[in-house]
Amino acid sequence: MELNAVKELDVLVAGAGPTGLALAIDLARRGVRAQVVEKADRLFPGSRGKGLQPRTQEVFDDLGVIDTIRSAGGGYPATVVWQNGRPGDIVEMSERFPPTPHVPYGETWMVPQWRTQEILYARLRELGGAVDFGLALTGLRQDDDGVTADLSDGSAIRAAYVVAADGGRSTVRKALGIGMTGETVDPNPLLVADIRLDGIDRDHIHSWKHPDGGAILFPLAGTDIFQFIALFPDPDARPDTTADGVRKLIATRTHLTADSVREVLWTSDFRPRAALADRFRDGRVFLAGDAAHIHSPAGGQGLNTSIQDAYNLGWKLGHVLRQGADPALLDTYEAERLPIAADVLGLSTRLHRASITKGELAGRRGADTQQLGLGYPGSSLTVETRAPLADDALTAGDRAPDAPLAGGRWLFDAFRGPHFTLVAVGGAAVPDGLPEWVHACQADTPLAREAYGDGLFVIRPDGYIGLATADPADVGPYVARFTG
Repeated sequence: MELNAVKELDVLVAGAGPTGLALAIDLARRGVRAQVVEKADRLFPGSRGKGLQPRTQEVFDDLGVIDTIRSAGGGYPATVVWQNGRPGDIVEMSERFPPTPHVPYGETWMVPQWRTQEILYARLRELGGAVDFGLALTGLRQDDDGVTADLSDGSAIRAAYVVAADGGRSTVRKALGIGMTGETVDPNPLLVADIRLDGIDRDHIHSWKHPDGGAILFPLAGTDIFQFIALFPDPDARPDTTADGVRKLIATRTHLTADSVREVLWTSDFRPRAALADRFRDGRVFLAGDAAHIHSPAGGQGLNTSIQDAYNLGWKLGHVLRQGADPALLDTYEAERLPIAADVLGLSTRLHRASITKGELAGRRGADTQQLGLGYPGSSLTVETRAPLADDALTAGDRAPDAPLAGGRWLFDAFRGPHFTLVAVGGAAVPDGLPEWVHACQADTPLAREAYGDGLFVIRPDGYIGLATADPADVGPYVARFTG
């Protein structure tokens, strides 16, 4: 192919799952020329990652899709444990956390993955972005100025950077020769299916124990579909993923009949693994989402951690490509995200072994799954100059909480968008000469002071406190790090 026939972009994203779509949305609103290619001919059709944690809902608030996400889903109902064909104990799968002025989304929100992807895709198209379906990345070559990616239709794309968001079997990761270190979380397979059926209420999650393995039905909020999960205690089992196989499992594992299943929409034979890529970057190519880390489904961590990858990487690519920031800023993506992915992998593995491996399928989830406590206190981008501070004080590197402002606005209203935000609390003076991509706001309400304490706080575009200081002179040098 002639060089002048090669399409040129800022960023090529491989994979149109939640990670790739969220990243493409963030890049589009920053004016970054990006393209998503997806080897499948459509969006993923299954419910797989259905639990959106509070922190992910905050990301979706910023990306402009939270109202649609909230209307498309619902909270997790209580679980009925069936015994001998009769409803028994009713238990809560997750602790329930009401919203507060600092945490507007208190509970995990159930939205099937296919619906989340539809919503993200619609938002991307609204911003002028697109996905090329049925187009796979087949090879790439890097040099000092960019990456040339070969595609399955014989064409090529030249991009400054490539992001592999192409899943646990990532073609890009394998092409780069990046290994994954991991373990089998559970040698026993799970069958997961999306089905329509009659004969049971949609007001509860339904759970059954059975000598051949447990089973559970989740009523997928906002739909007439149930997600059905069946555990097989034999590692050599080969679940029958046909429609008839699913119907037989319903009849065997529950008190329902095979005929109660009206339609089988999607099935998967799943063997839980936990694995972490040895590195998240090779030159101008980055790994994100399942391409970088593979989780057990327990605790709803995989999709949520993946969205956070995209949210962390998007603003950094934007500042390098559009604000002239030193490309060394991109080194902080792996430095910040790899340790968090490792910690979350440990959490999801522990939850799996505490519940699913025991055949219960519904161990109780607490605040540690909400991802609100994750942050970057040890990052090179984090600067805390105030001292001394109380042990429980909000510090640089922490998630920036919401709080009301004067005039009926909220801090999350001020944060929304692709900019940095300088929050002045307790009468702190806002310095002059801020660049246009730093928006300043005064937050002197009692609840703002309760959350932040007094001082100046530079909030990164991904909602974490980059700088916390009492001295206005610290702000200019800090924000200068993110521009040319």
